[in-house]
Amino acid sequence: RLAVDALNMAIDKRGAVPAILHSDQGTTYSAVDYRALLSRHSIRQSMSRKCNCWDNAPMESFFHTLKTELVVHCDYRTREQAHASLFEYMEVFHNRQRRHSTIGYQAPLPFKTLTVAQVRVSTVRG
Repeated sequence: RLAVDALNMAIDKRGAVPAILHSDQGTTYSAVDYRALLSRHSIRQSMSRKCNCWDNAPMESFFHTLKTELVVHCDYRTREQAHASLFEYMEVFHNRQRRHSTIGYQAPLPFKTLTVAQVRVSTVRG
């Protein structure tokens, strides 16, 4: 249920644009309700090969960073505390402030905003 809720939040935030969603082959991502939700929103599913972390390297790297920068330093007493802490880390720090070497030492959200603006300009110019 958590994965379906997360996917619904992503769809609400980004809109139901055709996309590709990559995951591992876990039962969560192969569940009928999850796959039906992907299909309803024209989202193509891509899954890693079995036992191959390299297929999903960006997410493996993100979760490693999340664990080493945040989780190991926290002692959550409730789910609500964990949720608030993770939200703050991902939505405020990681996406808006943390610089990433793979995108020219920019934060992801400003990088995306600039990239989308450049694509729109190049599309308009023809």
